[in-house]
Amino acid sequence: MSCRVQRPAGSDFGSGAGPAFFSGAAALSWEILWQIHASLAIGVSAKGTALALVATMGGMTVGSLAAGRVLRRHALVHPARAYAGLEMLIGLAGVLGLAPGFRLVERLDSALHLHHPALAPVLQLGGILLVLGLPAAAMGATIPVFGLIARRLRTSIAVLYGLNTAGAALGVLAVTFLLLPALGVEVTSVLLACVNLLVAAGAVLVPLPEAPRATEEVPANSDAPAPAAVGRSDLVVVFVSGFVTLGLEVAWFRALRAAFWSTTDSFAIILTSVLVPLAIGAQLSRWLARRGARVGTALGAGGIAVLCATPILVRFDVLLLGFRHDADVVTPRLLASLAVVGPAMALLGTCLPWVLARQAGSGAWARIYATNTVGAVLGSLAAAWVLLPRLGSERTAWLLGCVALATSIGMTAGRARQLVVAFAVPALVVAWVSDSGAGRTRIQGAFPSRIVKVIALDEGPDSTVAVADDSSGDRVLTIDGFSATTEGMGTHYMRWMGRLPMMLHPAPERALVICFGTGQTANAVREEGPRELDIVELSPAVYRMARYFRSNGDVLSDPRVNAVTMDGRAWLRRTDRTYDVVTLEPMPPHFAGVNALYSREFYGLVSARLRPGGVVAQWLPFHLLSLDAAKAIVATFQEAFGDTILWVDPVDLSGILVGRKGPPSDSFGLEWPGLARPGPARDMTAEQIRFGIKLSPPGVARWAGMGTVITDDNQRLAYDMHREPQLESDARMAAHAAFVTRLRGAGAHDAP
Repeated sequence: MSCRVQRPAGSDFGSGAGPAFFSGAAALSWEILWQIHASLAIGVSAKGTALALVATMGGMTVGSLAAGRVLRRHALVHPARAYAGLEMLIGLAGVLGLAPGFRLVERLDSALHLHHPALAPVLQLGGILLVLGLPAAAMGATIPVFGLIARRLRTSIAVLYGLNTAGAALGVLAVTFLLLPALGVEVTSVLLACVNLLVAAGAVLVPLPEAPRATEEVPANSDAPAPAAVGRSDLVVVFVSGFVTLGLEVAWFRALRAAFWSTTDSFAIILTSVLVPLAIGAQLSRWLARRGARVGTALGAGGIAVLCATPILVRFDVLLLGFRHDADVVTPRLLASLAVVGPAMALLGTCLPWVLARQAGSGAWARIYATNTVGAVLGSLAAAWVLLPRLGSERTAWLLGCVALATSIGMTAGRARQLVVAFAVPALVVAWVSDSGAGRTRIQGAFPSRIVKVIALDEGPDSTVAVADDSSGDRVLTIDGFSATTEGMGTHYMRWMGRLPMMLHPAPERALVICFGTGQTANAVREEGPRELDIVELSPAVYRMARYFRSNGDVLSDPRVNAVTMDGRAWLRRTDRTYDVVTLEPMPPHFAGVNALYSREFYGLVSARLRPGGVVAQWLPFHLLSLDAAKAIVATFQEAFGDTILWVDPVDLSGILVGRKGPPSDSFGLEWPGLARPGPARDMTAEQIRFGIKLSPPGVARWAGMGTVITDDNQRLAYDMHREPQLESDARMAAHAAFVTRLRGAGAHDAP
């Protein structure tokens, strides 16, 4: 793999291909792990996501500019060694600093919320910068170093940039589908650090050609035009391309999440469908440049493609209804996303490498990359916090496409401008005529044909929340297209999620409901007479929708109720309040991020906030779970609460695990103190309530012995168990019922 200067230009392409490709794979893999650690440390929230984005992308921007400044002042004789040093820094920071750093941030975050909650965002931003600032800066610094290596290899920086982006796509798929399911977070971190170290070793061991003469300013790639100074137009192009690309990720991701559901598989598919076209765009930029095209024209073509793709993309929930979430349809979903998203992203993806390839100096490369990164951050924040809430996802995408078009028209002239305008006008007409109302009047999601009337729709920075009436007469609450809950059929268990733990406790004074939904569980808890009731819900829009559901009895207006907008896990960490009763009913266990509300560490937090003898109820959605996933949840819950029973609702057959803090005993579930207390009218008799217990503590213990405990490290629900072959909900419930029956038959002490 040695390189010689006298070889023809471009012949040493392979010398830098491997390090660039695998460096990109490791970089995106690290970013996935960063996201997992950050969400556990500071909680899941739109504000937390924004802070993490600003911290990481800001670190990359600073790293790029700093490297460019250093390289302008000091000639780098061995750029491969500098690149190796950056890779080593990224790997070592990840394996040595990531986990302990975020544990420290978590402890400080919990302490600060108790005394000075208003300062918490400052600490969160500072903490993320402290943990991720150095590796993020190292990633940003690789861009100007890439340019020097490309010059030595007599190729274009666009080539290495494209390979790096292609590697990033591979990293997303490898981490999501292979590494995290098989190894967990900690071992994956070690493996990624090894990849960084191997890339560093390869960069040092593979010799580069001698440096060009000091007077040589022209990049060595023979197919590139002569370099020009970084002008204002170049910076405008890379800024706008970054702004539009990241803004589209936010807007289009919302539509794709509604179509595919918010699972980790779906996030991997969506991210890959962006990264692969961006990698292609880097190579396309060289082809276009050789043919005399202008970068402004490519930007305009990207805007036109955005307008043409959006009407199809926002209808994926209808067009791909058969390709929802099962493991065997990952490939069709990926191909469909690539086909629709690909052309626009590839054209937008030509801009940055195109402008980079026109420059010859490290300072110029750093400035260009930093400008693009700043545009990307602002585009993401503007789309999430400004455009989506006001325009909806569909029109946000239109506006971003128009931003690209307007920039292109302002930068081009003559025939090029005429062509952009000629194609832009019909594209705008097509977009306007095909307006579906997504994000404004139409709810994207699982069962679009069943919606007969949209009552309310709220596009927020974190999710799309809507209320609608369906053809069966139910009023439905949807979150990112998923029918989270209704007010009609299948909700009987919600009331008993609240009643069961309250009735099993001898004197419940203070209760906590995590996840509000339509408010039926919270109302049932309130009706059982606690002195205080805290409700914790991640989305403020869910609270705003409460007034459309009469079944919650206007629980939020009760003076005993304290409604908190926060990640439930973060609340348990940050509060010093203790409870007699806690109920847990998060989104489906296989959705991205929800693993954190089913893990050993989470149940440890719940136990720490329960008073002695406290009771906790956990929803066990049989219709959404495989047998192995249910075993894992039961094993994890029962490990924290040895006194656990399984109660199955006789109306809708949903499972509820009810556990008690304290030493295990076989008597839990035999006594119901709440039956003796004056209370509300209940729709079940004492005999029916007792009959709902399908497994007593010994039976649940046998069930738990068959499962693998879920942890923050193994991420079992998020990255593994939901990929098992999926059955229809009725078949899943029947399988669980048969399994529970067998468990009851295996023990002599289980409830009748």
